Amino acid sequence: MTTFKVPFADLYAQYLSVKDEIDSAIAQVIRSSAFIRGPMVTEFEAGFAEKMGVRHCVSCANGTDALYIALRALGVGAGDEVIVPAHSWISTSASVTQAGGSVVFADTDGFTYTIDPSRIEEKITSRTVGIVPVHLYGQPADMDAVMAIARRHGLWVLEDCAQAHLARFGGRSVGTFGSVAAFSFYPGKNLGAMGDGGALLTNDQTLAEQMARLARHGGLIKGEHVIEGINSRLDGLQAAILSVKLRHLATWTLRRQRVATEYSRLLAGIEGLLLPQVAAGREHVYHLYVVGHARRDELAQYLSSHGIQTVINYPVALPFLPAYTRLRHRPEDFPDAHSNQSRVLSLPMFAEITDAQISMVAEAVRGFAA
Repeated sequence: MTTFKVPFADLYAQYLSVKDEIDSAIAQVIRSSAFIRGPMVTEFEAGFAEKMGVRHCVSCANGTDALYIALRALGVGAGDEVIVPAHSWISTSASVTQAGGSVVFADTDGFTYTIDPSRIEEKITSRTVGIVPVHLYGQPADMDAVMAIARRHGLWVLEDCAQAHLARFGGRSVGTFGSVAAFSFYPGKNLGAMGDGGALLTNDQTLAEQMARLARHGGLIKGEHVIEGINSRLDGLQAAILSVKLRHLATWTLRRQRVATEYSRLLAGIEGLLLPQVAAGREHVYHLYVVGHARRDELAQYLSSHGIQTVINYPVALPFLPAYTRLRHRPEDFPDAHSNQSRVLSLPMFAEITDAQISMVAEAVRGFAA
């Protein structure tokens, strides 16, 4: 197993920073045997809803389930088309298909990597029911434009906030624009569990109740099965851990933003290297610090040889995956997503990264470019 001088992320370092709080929270769950739902889950749901400024939080097993549950609750079915960005993790698109709908891709903006509003309307047909903007890498999509399009065409909006905890657009938290928002608490996320977890946020009580039913075998109380649901529950241990981490999320987010600022300062002016571009009115929370380079694979190998771990998020844009060959898409259908897939590279990014490690990464990138 390769040991990197600068790992891509360091979850153990995060644990050590809040060790006593985490250990105490886990011990409390064990003492009370509240392993499935229970008071820890209720506490986290209330705390997360309050932090995000919405009325209702419905927790579930993971971020993919969150998308699926939301789509089911929104009534997606056979013949319905849902527009999603061409560059994202496959959960964004696969959940549409799994809910019974048909996925329709729209190209992304060449610099923010989020869905390009100018390419959405050309995808709308009489069968379109909704739009799923993804706040990719931690930068909000252009929600003013997306919501304007949705209102014009009578569509709902489901925000995919899996990578964007506490990100803001126009001073307003992502996850508060559409009908519902889906979050992931995968361990490496800005707010991550020590296992898996997800949640849905909405201000619509009826929608919240329907999503809760779908996540809990079709009922809000044990033994009640009003509809056919699935088994997707956040367990008590993860909820307790997330409640602890939620208290530190704002501080960790600020540190990520400062790390990004330092990276951008140290990497400025390197020929051929595209730094993250933050659009006006958007507050990026840097789940990932993504650079672009025409020789991306060579750069990644060079950094690895110098003890620096990187990741490619995501090496193949969604329309060009084997899973979507049925749609017969070509590179010219999504020029920005197709171009970005071969140049993006995620550098190490975590709140606990040291200034020395940041400098080590920057020096190595400069060494490659020299």
